[in-house]
Amino acid sequence: MRLEIKSTDRIGITQEILAIFSNHSWSLRAIEVIPYFTYVRIEDVSVLGDDIASLLRNIDGVIYCKAIDLLPSERRENHLQTLLDRIPDPIIDIDERGTVLAVNKATLGLLDENDREIEGQPIITFIDQPLSVVLTDRAATCTLAFKGNTYIADITPVSSIGNIVGTVLTLRTMNTLGRQIALMQPRKEQGIESIIGQSEKMKLLIEQTIRYAELELPVLVTGETGTGKELIARAIHNASSRSKAPFLAINCAALPEHLLESELFGYASGAFTGAQKGGKPGLFELANGGTLFLDEVAEMSVYLQAKLLRFLQDFRYRRVGGTTELSVNVRIISATHQDLAKLIQKQLFREDLFYRLNVLSLDLPPLRERQSDIPLLAKYFINNAAKQVNQGIPVMSDDALLTLKSYNWPGNIRQLQNILFRVVALNNKAVIEQSDLSTVLSQINDTMEPFNDESGYGSVKDWATAQAMFERKLLQELYPFYPTTRKLAKRLNVSHNKIAMKLRVHGLEHNK
Repeated sequence: MRLEIKSTDRIGITQEILAIFSNHSWSLRAIEVIPYFTYVRIEDVSVLGDDIASLLRNIDGVIYCKAIDLLPSERRENHLQTLLDRIPDPIIDIDERGTVLAVNKATLGLLDENDREIEGQPIITFIDQPLSVVLTDRAATCTLAFKGNTYIADITPVSSIGNIVGTVLTLRTMNTLGRQIALMQPRKEQGIESIIGQSEKMKLLIEQTIRYAELELPVLVTGETGTGKELIARAIHNASSRSKAPFLAINCAALPEHLLESELFGYASGAFTGAQKGGKPGLFELANGGTLFLDEVAEMSVYLQAKLLRFLQDFRYRRVGGTTELSVNVRIISATHQDLAKLIQKQLFREDLFYRLNVLSLDLPPLRERQSDIPLLAKYFINNAAKQVNQGIPVMSDDALLTLKSYNWPGNIRQLQNILFRVVALNNKAVIEQSDLSTVLSQINDTMEPFNDESGYGSVKDWATAQAMFERKLLQELYPFYPTTRKLAKRLNVSHNKIAMKLRVHGLEHNK
């Protein structure tokens, strides 16, 4: 029974009230006192509230006594627990010895029926980290395996009079973190409606993109540099059933082999010197439920190609240095500007991986093959450029537009965007004339070195041939001074596996 007793604020009145309970040997389980009110909880079921009230009315200053459902502290605790239960992330409160004091409803959802009585148990029976990791004197974030599943744990120490008396753990799933990362990326103009073009090739491309968005299959996007491969990948994701899940992208050519491996697969605690305590999730974990875009996938080393192929078989993998096998649900969209068929012939790209990635394919046409779209693209880029430099939107003369159409655009849409931004930024006229455009184009051409036929590059058939010639010449010159694959790899800041592979391709492995 719980009672609320209202009285005047008279010195000693609380003592007189409690004396009534003591004289009758009623078992008091709790008492709370605030000005004008005394709250008591008794366990004697035989005692009637009316009997207590009649006795208390004999005390000078007692106004009334009535039964209530909850004490004020119990009501506050219920409200606090309701508030915690509304939070979707699991929250665990532990004391300075690592004993679980309280959890919210989301935490109970992670437990088996046998573990529901988690309160009062040591936290180390549920996590894979030593107690010292979660009992810290400063706020921290680390990866934590709770009941076999990996989470990002926000650790908030609880202090009292300068002493740490416990910790509050907030667990976030990798998928939640991936969505937060994706939300930090710009999301405007990333849908299919942002693909600009009315040419026949672009109409077909848009139709294929819409269709591919509905299919849960890998997509390989090919096309020259600057044709908008990432835009297409984002459009596929945003039009798919995964649109509310993370879209994460990585350029496979931007990182050395070992860094790219840890970025994709993550690493376990202590996997290597300098590894973050508690390990680090990879992009596969963070993109779980969503899409991972592998740009310039042809630049992957043969070792990583094999590891990616193994992952694509059943979407299971281990972190670098880890022993636990993880499973994710992620859609892979890859892109390259290189001819994968030729790389396969040269054994630079795995044929079996090609078939895994190339279930659906999109080939983006270069800008020179869709000249009818240039006016639409030019108008769009001019409008954006004018807004960025805070000036009026100019129009383009017919002669200037004809110049745009007649230009070869080796850098495709990206080059067109940069050229038009420079034209708008350098001019504040209402009309962009041919002379304005020609000036900027001539500046671009002047910065490019002309071909020197004596160098041997003037007669190359394509980009791959020129690249191979350059690689062979570079290796021939440096290999005598760095006569091992590791020394040469360190000099060129790449993996020694890549150097060994290149030496074999060019027949230089024994040519010191």
